[in-house]
Amino acid sequence: MRLEKHFDVDRPPEQAAQILAEEETLVGLFPDAETQIVAREGPRRTVVAHYRILGREGEARFHFDQREDGSIGFEKVCDGHLFRELRGSVEVAPRGSGARISIRMQGGTKTLVPEFTIKGPMRDQIEQMARALRERIESSR
Repeated sequence: MRLEKHFDVDRPPEQAAQILAEEETLVGLFPDAETQIVAREGPRRTVVAHYRILGREGEARFHFDQREDGSIGFEKVCDGHLFRELRGSVEVAPRGSGARISIRMQGGTKTLVPEFTIKGPMRDQIEQMARALRERIESSR
């Protein structure tokens, strides 16, 4: 399963990348979850989000890695019932006088979990992430 979302912001790419790297931004990527940073090691931030999906409450742990080019790579620690793998990136590129933000996720479900059961909630998640990130970048001065 692959999902992508792109949007433009009226900020220079360097400024958008700086905002993306802020811990408050990373925590804000999960607006419908109680989220906190639980570990910091070099360019890596580990985030735990308490969520509700498909009628289940759970905890998701993500590693966010700041890359030299200003983008962020992330991967979910897949220790639950749904995913065998989930990773992605948030990238910033020049677009006119502003920046284009691209969120990409790729993953697969565990053997007995059909991907169509999770695709809708994952689309909702990438939309929420994009909305939260856009608001954060546009409101930062």
